[in-house]
Amino acid sequence: MPLYEFSGEGEHLVLHVRKKDTTTWQMIQALSEVCGAKTRDFGYAGLKDKDGMTTQYISVHKSFEKKLENFSHENIKIISKTYHNNKIRIGHLKGNRFFIRLKRVNRVDAQKLQNALKTLSCEGFPNFFGYQRFGRDGDNYILGKEILEGKRRERKRKMKNFFISSYQSYLFNTWLSNRLKIGHILEGFNDKEAADSLGFSKELVKELRKQKKFFKIFKGDVAHHYPAGRAFICEDLQEELERFEKEEITVTGWLPGGRSMRCEGFAKELEDEVCMEAEPYLNQMDGARRFAWAFLKDVEYEYKEDENWFEMHFSLPKGSYATVILEELTHQLK
Repeated sequence: MPLYEFSGEGEHLVLHVRKKDTTTWQMIQALSEVCGAKTRDFGYAGLKDKDGMTTQYISVHKSFEKKLENFSHENIKIISKTYHNNKIRIGHLKGNRFFIRLKRVNRVDAQKLQNALKTLSCEGFPNFFGYQRFGRDGDNYILGKEILEGKRRERKRKMKNFFISSYQSYLFNTWLSNRLKIGHILEGFNDKEAADSLGFSKELVKELRKQKKFFKIFKGDVAHHYPAGRAFICEDLQEELERFEKEEITVTGWLPGGRSMRCEGFAKELEDEVCMEAEPYLNQMDGARRFAWAFLKDVEYEYKEDENWFEMHFSLPKGSYATVILEELTHQLK
C-alpha cells in the first residue's frame, strides 16, 4: 500500500509488478538486464518474499521505459505503469495487504481460526521478525555477528548489511520473547510465584496485573504513535496505557546501533539483558526502534466448506510479517 498517491507525471517511471518464486532483488536484476539500468537505479519501498505471489511498486528513470515495453518473464509481470516526481525509497509504504488461503480445514478448525482472528483483531500481536529474515537454515544472524566480530568477510555490501540486520533482528526477537514471558507468567501464577519467577517485587506484579493488554508496558519504555508519528519516552504510565488500549500508541523494541533512542530506568534494564551483547559493535550498525506490538486492520475471512478452504484478508504495518500471523493462528489449532 503506497505511502502516497503517484502524481502521474514526472521523470520517474513507476511500475506495478507481480512476481512469484522470485525475490525483489532477482526481479530488479531481471529488469536491469533488459533495459540497461543499473540495479541501484531502481527504487523500491521494501523487499517481498520469494515464496508466494507478491505485488509491489518499483521506480526507474523514464528514459528506460521503451526498452521495458516488451519485457517478458515467466515469473514476473508488469501489471501497470504511471509516473512520479521522485524515486521510490525504502519505507515509502503505509503497509501491506495480504490474501491467504488455508486448505484442508475442517469446520471445527475453521471456527477456531475465526475466533483467533477476532482475538488478534482486538488484542494485537507480537511483532516478531518472521523466520524468512534468518534464511532457510536460520543462521543469517550468526553470519552477521561474525562479520561484526571480524571473523567473517562479506564483499557484497547488500548481503553484508542484510546479515548484520539479521543479527539485530535476532536480538529484537529475543528481547520480545522475554517481554512476552512476563504476560504468560502473570497469567499462570499467583503474585508470589510470579514475583519469584520474574525477579520482580510483589508490588510491581500487582501493578502489572492491572494492565488490560497481555503485553505489559513499563515507565521508561520507548513508545511510538501508531501507526505513524514520533517516538517518545513513556513517562505518564496511566495515560499511555489508555492510549495503548485505544491503539493510538504502541511500545517499541531496540534494533541495536548508533543514533537511536534508548529506554530509561527499569525498561532499559530489561532491554540491556539481551541487547548489550552488541555493545562492542554499536558504531558499526545503524540503530532503530521497531513496533513490539502491532495491530491487524481490515480483517476479512470466509470459510468455503465445499472446498475445505479458509480464506482471509488483512493489512499489516510496514515491516510486519504475515507468517507471524499464521504462526499465531495455527497455535490455536493445537
